[in-house]
Amino acid sequence: MNILLKSAKIVCPEDKNLHLKKRDILIKKGVIERISASIAPLSNVRELTFKNLHVSLGWFDSSVSFGEPGFEERETIKNGLAVAARSGFSDIVLNSNTRPVPDTSSDIVFLKERSNGSVTRSYPMGSLTMASEGKDLAELFDMHNSGAVAFYDFKQSISNPNLLKIALLYAQNFDGLVMSFPQDSQIKGKGIVNEGEVSTSLGLKGIPSLAEELQIARDLFILEYTGGKLHIPTISTANSVKLISAAKKKGLDVSCSVAIHNVLFTDDTLNEFDTNFKVSPPLRTKVDCKALIKGLKDGTIDFVTSDHMPMDIEEKKVEFDNAAYGTIGLESSFGALNTLLDTEETIALLTKGRERFGVPAPSLKEGEMACLTLFEPSSEWTFQKDDSASTSKNNMFQGQNLKGKVLGLINNNQITL
Repeated sequence: MNILLKSAKIVCPEDKNLHLKKRDILIKKGVIERISASIAPLSNVRELTFKNLHVSLGWFDSSVSFGEPGFEERETIKNGLAVAARSGFSDIVLNSNTRPVPDTSSDIVFLKERSNGSVTRSYPMGSLTMASEGKDLAELFDMHNSGAVAFYDFKQSISNPNLLKIALLYAQNFDGLVMSFPQDSQIKGKGIVNEGEVSTSLGLKGIPSLAEELQIARDLFILEYTGGKLHIPTISTANSVKLISAAKKKGLDVSCSVAIHNVLFTDDTLNEFDTNFKVSPPLRTKVDCKALIKGLKDGTIDFVTSDHMPMDIEEKKVEFDNAAYGTIGLESSFGALNTLLDTEETIALLTKGRERFGVPAPSLKEGEMACLTLFEPSSEWTFQKDDSASTSKNNMFQGQNLKGKVLGLINNNQITL
């Protein structure tokens, strides 16, 4: 693959000599050969020119679900990775919510092999407990040796605090990352949306913020006792931000993420009973959104995620109470986040998180393999159902105004345009 990118504005805060500079970038056989103010056209090199072309390091998403194995009707790994590439993501962490769940080393090997050769690289998580049932620890060490980057019972509360304690202690032997979903299942009860004025007016059972915050407080106390590495995925409340901020000031090795839809939407959107807005954790209030945005800006929240979760129409086109949780979000991630933050902040967030999961970080330097997302940040457009290449169409961003578009991805000596 020989490509010449012309007049690309580079967004790379890590390199002050290149950041926000316009440069030509020559890539030969997947390697960045030259970065210069001007590079003359070359034979056997494909020249790419776009209006308002911007380039950054490839983007990273820490929470992506597909369906294979077990739920291929939602999304196969092959098509899911093609969607991720089209969305500008060079690396994704694959959630452990398949059937069967990946709780052995052979499961991890299968997921890695199914991802081979794709433009986007996939890094699987293993489940924390056998069959994600919360009873016995899964084969953490064996899965780690086979390539699992973290251990997580996807969207399942760890109800047994001693199990989390043992997991954090055990994983320290190989520097493993343990994840705990922030929701107390007993306090959640039969709740399905945020508990508050909206849930009361709509007659929907509520999930109080306490369900999230109590679980986080418990997990942080356990982490302080055991040591180890803990990641709390997709927080959603203002007090959760405060709890994690205090823990970081204590020096605890804790990180957290937030789903993009949880910083952009509130539970006011539920008035139409659109099941695409039924997600876990639930959409909260304006006060929570404001605190989450502040947490992103001050670094309390380490990174954002699309929390991409395909669901077929049979699981969504039902009564709100009976609908499955989840929304897809890879294809709308950049345009949605870019409406809320400026482009530099957006790119900084979309390129963060690899180190926490032990994923190799790319570099925008001559002699390095090219791992670049191409985008333009200024066009305003409305996301429609036809804009999605995902097999499932459960996207809460349908009909929403977005800003900026992905133009392509260069990675693994391949290009997607």
